[in-house]
Amino acid sequence: MRPWRALTWAGSASAVALTVHSLLNARGLRVPVLDPPPAPGRVSVLVPARDEEEDLPACLASLLDQVQVPDYEVVVVDDASSDRTAEVVGAVAASDARVRLVRGAGPPPGWLGKTAACDQAARHATGEVLVFVDADVVLAPHAVAAAVDLLRRTGLDVVCPYPRQLALTWSERLVQPLLQWSWLTTLPLRTAEVSPRPSLAAANGQFLVVDAATYRRAGGHAAVRGEVLDDLALLRAVKAAGGTGGVADGTALATCRMYGGWEDLRAGYAKSLWSAFGSAPAAVAVGAGLVVTYLVPPAAALTGSPVGVVGYLAGVVGRYAAAERTGGRSVPDAFWHPASVALLLGLLGDSWRGRRRGGLVWKGRSL
Repeated sequence: MRPWRALTWAGSASAVALTVHSLLNARGLRVPVLDPPPAPGRVSVLVPARDEEEDLPACLASLLDQVQVPDYEVVVVDDASSDRTAEVVGAVAASDARVRLVRGAGPPPGWLGKTAACDQAARHATGEVLVFVDADVVLAPHAVAAAVDLLRRTGLDVVCPYPRQLALTWSERLVQPLLQWSWLTTLPLRTAEVSPRPSLAAANGQFLVVDAATYRRAGGHAAVRGEVLDDLALLRAVKAAGGTGGVADGTALATCRMYGGWEDLRAGYAKSLWSAFGSAPAAVAVGAGLVVTYLVPPAAALTGSPVGVVGYLAGVVGRYAAAERTGGRSVPDAFWHPASVALLLGLLGDSWRGRRRGGLVWKGRSL
């Protein structure tokens, strides 16, 4: 039993330390102002869209409802959709000159669909600031102005105001909150903004704001053309070119429901989770750390270990604090944290199996 007790002590100590770190991060997380000044210069809002006819109307309506952005354009790239995406955008563009539809022909060799669509959008953009928005994101009226203000006020080159993630089904409620929880728990956010180290980076392409000159100096999406996690890769490219950036609190700026249930969620994580940690050995190391920190203590708690109870509760507190800070559902979901971690590990294994078998597909395209 000595190894088990040692693991319980180590896991519980790690859980406590990481929760303390997440609480400090939550206090230092950058928060955009709710009443921003007018955005200076021209702003280009860029939307890559493939088979998004259901989500686009709400997204476009929110983009055209922006305030404090006196000079802006909306460029939507239809990425060879098989549904009515182009027709939806075309109808809006016909009644509002700020909207332009670009018909994409699909990714060229060596490119992924989203990186190619983002590249096309950027090539048509005329703004001094580029705002990339996914088609399933709905912005608050002050969102673009607030994000541009945060970018300019902080002197950063990239800002990703993390949208409030909408999680409705059981699988979404278990997994989606881990997105914000992960970077709040593990990354020293202010240090990560200026560090050139690839491991110290967090980004979100759902709502990503970048200085246009810096974007082009870093090579734009052409520099990350084959990357599944293109948002993270783009931030790393910007940092490699001498820029800075990271995540911010976008809870009051945007909402996004990434996946509509278990099947969508599983396919979405399968396509990208394998690349999150850089290599298979790194993924194994991260997985082992999660097991020791967030699964061993609650298992020990079930056998009556007081140390295990402390470790379990530390994980719950960290999850609760992250949810409260980012507009998520805190109770009772925080108490399910071990189940969330276990499911994430299963999705990680599933993603690596798909990667090695060459069977990863997203929106009808092989990855």
